[in-house]
Amino acid sequence: MSRETFLILNLALAFYNVGTIWAHEVDIFRSWKLLDPKTFHSVQLVHWKKLPYWVFIPVGMAFIGSITLFWYHPGNIPVLEIWIAFGFQFISHILTALSWGQWQAKLAKDESGSNSPWLAKILKTHWFRTVLINAYGLMLLYITIQTLSK
Repeated sequence: MSRETFLILNLALAFYNVGTIWAHEVDIFRSWKLLDPKTFHSVQLVHWKKLPYWVFIPVGMAFIGSITLFWYHPGNIPVLEIWIAFGFQFISHILTALSWGQWQAKLAKDESGSNSPWLAKILKTHWFRTVLINAYGLMLLYITIQTLSK
């Protein structure tokens, strides 16, 4: 596989993740506010069972791809640009581990469901994660445009 093809595959994966983060931002988490506490955990459980396939695996692949780009990237791309792209993704993962992931775990155990302060925290701050995932995708788009216009 050529370095350009590898970059384009990473770009496609990045924009897949952009789509999933927007689904969470504008639909999934906000729809949870509409659920009664009894229904809330059933819906959340179904959501969690799907996450490995449509979120965790693609995010993991994108993370591996962003690391691989340090060694396997088109020659005209400065490594600094790869670091910037990687940085957006890395910060998103760190903040997810320190905040959103922990809040979702607490939300799963909170009997108040849609009225949970943990859901309120997620809704109030998740936009920042959305920005980071979008910034990663846009940075890869910029790198790809540089590569293809050489």
